[in-house]
Amino acid sequence: MAACDVTAGFIFLSQTVVGVVGNSSLLLHYLFLDFTGCRVRHTDLILKHLIMANLLTLLCKGVPQTLAAFGVKAFLSDTGCKLLFYLHRVGRGVSIGSTCFLSVFQAIKISPGDSSCSELKANIPKYVGSSIYLCWILYSLVNVIFLMYITGKRSSKNITSLKDFGYCSAIRHDRTLNSLQAAFLTFPDALCVGFMLWASSSMVCILQRHKQRMQHIQKTSSSRSSPESRATKTVLLLVSTFVSFYTLSCIFQVSLAVIYNPAWFVGNTAAILTGCFPAVSPFLLMSRDSSRMLSAWMQNRKDANHMREI
Repeated sequence: MAACDVTAGFIFLSQTVVGVVGNSSLLLHYLFLDFTGCRVRHTDLILKHLIMANLLTLLCKGVPQTLAAFGVKAFLSDTGCKLLFYLHRVGRGVSIGSTCFLSVFQAIKISPGDSSCSELKANIPKYVGSSIYLCWILYSLVNVIFLMYITGKRSSKNITSLKDFGYCSAIRHDRTLNSLQAAFLTFPDALCVGFMLWASSSMVCILQRHKQRMQHIQKTSSSRSSPESRATKTVLLLVSTFVSFYTLSCIFQVSLAVIYNPAWFVGNTAAILTGCFPAVSPFLLMSRDSSRMLSAWMQNRKDANHMREI
């Protein structure tokens, strides 16, 4: 076993374990908030779906990549490869869509009451749930294409007609068809990234105007003390992290789709970059909601003490 394969295996293993532990802890955190009766925000539903999509992405990509890097070959059948690739792509897509919804929702939420978004601001909470479920349906349909050409390593097809992904293979097509397929799969993601950039720039402008207004009227309160401002800054950090990792990942993903025989480095780097955001995002969100968990725990203790006194 080559040293580069062992290194890649440890990276995949570390990324998967850290990401699964982080996302599972954050999911338990939200379940705890629900159980203790803490006030549920509309963004909590988006974040729960983001967490589930992150877990799906990490488990369906990280586990088989780790096994393949450590030398376990041909451990999946054709059906297993199709299912894992499909679920991974759906999870990755919903992760992108959820992050997009989160940024757009927060931008509309903090917009001034006299802006053009005032009517949408009042009605958007009604559409949060349906939008998220529509995102699952959309990416489930778009990624059906992976069920058509992903195959196992032990396939009886001529090996020269297959593109090797380490633990599974893909049927090769001509370069034009590969380019069209890459454009088709990338379009929904690029659309979401465009909305994220628009929402992020809007939030930055709103926060900047709010800060200038506070300085002008010389009040002691500032945007930092506002819960909405803190939440907005967390969303901005989340979106900027996502866009950075997604841009790099997209470059390697397109290279995988277009290059006839991609190098080892391209395939493994693309897989590592795909898992970076799902592994990092829960830790960015934990700092935001730690105060909610503490207040819910204190309220729970207060209620318990009150019941004992009665």
